[in-house]
Amino acid sequence: MSVRFGVGREVRALVRSLCGAGLLAIGRLTLAADGVEQLRQFVSSTRSAEGAFEQTVVAKSGRRPQQAAGSFAYARPGRFHWEYDQPYRQVLVGDGTRLWTWDPDLNQVTVREIGEALGATPAAILFGSGELEEGFELADGGTDNGLSWVEARPKKTESGFESLRIGLQDGQLRQMEMRDNFGQTTFIRFTRLQPNPQLDAGRFRFTPPAGADVIGDVPAVAR
Repeated sequence: MSVRFGVGREVRALVRSLCGAGLLAIGRLTLAADGVEQLRQFVSSTRSAEGAFEQTVVAKSGRRPQQAAGSFAYARPGRFHWEYDQPYRQVLVGDGTRLWTWDPDLNQVTVREIGEALGATPAAILFGSGELEEGFELADGGTDNGLSWVEARPKKTESGFESLRIGLQDGQLRQMEMRDNFGQTTFIRFTRLQPNPQLDAGRFRFTPPAGADVIGDVPAVAR
């Protein structure tokens, strides 16, 4: 993967300590419901979604925050398309079996097993099986700025991140805040989404471009 700036690093962070997006639950919940209940309802009722996001990465060192934006689509379990278009393009595709990460500028592709990639990471909340409490300890995080918050901590210490906060409002997953084991914090705000849309299955397939440098275990059909 590219090591230019913050997005290349954050693509890897999405794999191991997220990847994320936030989506509208079927039916509206009020702020009277705590964040944990809203999150459970969201996960159980939203099997697929598409939308757009804005992302900010803040380093422990206090250097200038890195900004990024893009779009996403997913169909649980394990199929997703997460694409950065600012400040430069990078693409992650989960096909249900493997996770493909493509840097067009370098024409470099990395591939790994999707179960290994998701694990008990923030990405699993959106793209995983939907069994939240298998991988996370959930606690009500109170309310702030009109959002009901959930505090989620991984049950496995090797998950790659330290803590995750999830902000919801009226059944909508509005924000995620992830702190990794190196003190870097990623803020994701979901600016557009559509729950349970009809999605073209082709969005969740990936074939390495001609001439790409491919790193990882690639199935013969994709070569």
